[in-house]
Amino acid sequence: MADLPNTVATDFAWYYEFIAAHLHKWVDPLTQEQFWHNPFTHGNSVGHLTLHLTGNLNYYIGARVAKTGYVRDRDREFTETGKPDKAKVLEAFDQTIAMVVSAVRKQKPDDWMAPYSAELEPEAAERFMIFLRCAGHAYHHVGQIILLTKELARKADPQSASD
Repeated sequence: MADLPNTVATDFAWYYEFIAAHLHKWVDPLTQEQFWHNPFTHGNSVGHLTLHLTGNLNYYIGARVAKTGYVRDRDREFTETGKPDKAKVLEAFDQTIAMVVSAVRKQKPDDWMAPYSAELEPEAAERFMIFLRCAGHAYHHVGQIILLTKELARKADPQSASD
């Protein structure tokens, strides 16, 4: 048990990097147009979900744990109409993952139980829980991204999307 804090940090760092790799596996092949196109009449595009993940992690971990000064515009994560360049959106996401991994690795044993609070996050009372909740939230949205990319592929070529 003496090494539990190190195990927690190592595993969280690995998992956030895993989330980023999975997101890239599905998003990298998309065109700029596909990145911003929602193939359904409900929900969000891959681009908007990527903006949301970036904003979520930058706020809950960046601003509240790493003290980056990030100011979140959550509504814009879902309503951005400018369709920023996919490569720039992914670069911001990657920088955010790097910041999260750095913040995870900087946690000292007592930091995991340090008090935590943030807007719209009453369930996370300590740092361990916010890292856990953000990891679960991120992978939930990666699942949505997988569904979206499969539907985009099916619509582009109905024969190739049986994967």
